[in-house]
Amino acid sequence: MSLSEKMASQMDFSAFSKASDLKKRLVFALIALIVFRLGTYIPLPGINPAVIKDFFATNSGGLLGMFNAFTGGALSRMSIFALNIMPYISASIIVQLSASVVPSLKALMKEGESGHRKMNQYTRYLTVLITIVQAFFMARALEAGGAVIMGSHGLFELSTVISLLGGTMFVVWLGDQITARGVGSGASVLIMVGIVAGMPGAVVRLFEEGRVGTLSPFVILFVLALIAAVVGVVVAFERAQRRIVIQYPKRQMGGRVMQGVNSHLPLKINPTGVMPPIFASAILAIPVALAQFYSKATDSDMLGRLMVWLTPGGVAYMAAFGLLIAFFTFFYTGLQPHSNPTEIADNLKKQGGFVAGIRPGQNTADYLDFVITRLTVLAAVYLVLLCILPEFIVSVLSVPIFFGGTTILIVVSVILDTVNQVQSHLVAHQYEALIRKAKLKGRL
Repeated sequence: MSLSEKMASQMDFSAFSKASDLKKRLVFALIALIVFRLGTYIPLPGINPAVIKDFFATNSGGLLGMFNAFTGGALSRMSIFALNIMPYISASIIVQLSASVVPSLKALMKEGESGHRKMNQYTRYLTVLITIVQAFFMARALEAGGAVIMGSHGLFELSTVISLLGGTMFVVWLGDQITARGVGSGASVLIMVGIVAGMPGAVVRLFEEGRVGTLSPFVILFVLALIAAVVGVVVAFERAQRRIVIQYPKRQMGGRVMQGVNSHLPLKINPTGVMPPIFASAILAIPVALAQFYSKATDSDMLGRLMVWLTPGGVAYMAAFGLLIAFFTFFYTGLQPHSNPTEIADNLKKQGGFVAGIRPGQNTADYLDFVITRLTVLAAVYLVLLCILPEFIVSVLSVPIFFGGTTILIVVSVILDTVNQVQSHLVAHQYEALIRKAKLKGRL
């Protein structure tokens, strides 16, 4: 166990009542999430809620259902938060891909905090552009539905673009506030809350299907056991590490000789977390959602075939989703500073440390690159199987609810990350209490 894990296991949670800063952060995050949930019930102006409800009642599965789950039901209610934070995620994908090929953006990423703020600014500008485009096409798709809207088409398009743009940018701002003043990563927390909000209804529908005889008790028990197994696999992999032994030789500091010590370099099995599935879902969900709206309104054969090909459980969907997840796993790992073998090797050399049995410098960098590459392959296989197999099994069993490893991965990973941050705040509070006691004893 690492030092932080030992401290967390021995932590006295009675200190929680005294950690005023942590309580303020938790209260702020709770209020922000309540505001977010209220916003998912504010409908777009000019929408006929009854028609929208009927449409989603018959089209609750597939990628449209997955995207609706990510938005916490905001899409099925056509609220001002219908796009949620997905345009921001799409903008982040484009900016990060551009930074890997555009020299000026690559140099900007190496400028530290100032460069990071500039990249965030570019991401927000691009988010505005993407939101306007997606909102316009969504308005056109709703207009194609005929009875979905009430009033003038031109005025409806303008009001829809303004409403969705304002709602999306407010969600982006709210996520930033949760990250800065609350607990957890704001964007991930908002997506997780949307998924959790739909889980009770999904469980009720599952048991209702069993009550009316559509599903057998064996299928229901199997689905519940599958969910428990997926949760266990996610927890195990998200906490798993590959620890490389680091040795520090004896060295003299002033008049003292410091004894050599052994440490370890922890490398997570899945350093990318939930980002590859979210990126892949963001790319697949929006065009399919728009195609589903248009196909119902225009009876287009081409759009209809597209919906059949990209239905969860289908071969085309599995292939596209799996390839995107694998690509973003390797891409996002390469963007992580703690996954750069050359940088890690240079830092170890400057600190006088070396990997046991490996010469410092380039040999260490090559060894770390070999290890990180193998871990990335393992992470890609894990994420692809986790996100595809449960959906495929549920599709074969014809379970009438959306269930996938992607949603469970997001929920479990965000909860683990949030719990770790809460533990970090409690550890910091305990450190502060010990320092205050030590100063008081010194004065006495």
